[in-house]
Amino acid sequence: ELDLLTGRFADAVIGDLTDAEVEEFEGWCAAPDLDLYAWINGSKPVPPDYDTPLFRRLKAFNHAASAE
Repeated sequence: ELDLLTGRFADAVIGDLTDAEVEEFEGWCAAPDLDLYAWINGSKPVPPDYDTPLFRRLKAFNHAASAE
């Protein structure tokens, strides 16, 4: 499911991301999957080093997709 959450977001925005944002996105792979999933769905607070504008866009994107 995590691949769906991040993959749909990537498909939707990859063309608009800066090189730095692409690097940040790729860096999320270093986080444990269960933590990343919990941060995205809001069941755990996002650590400060992940709480970036891009990560907040990912969370908002997935929140909007789940509301559809």
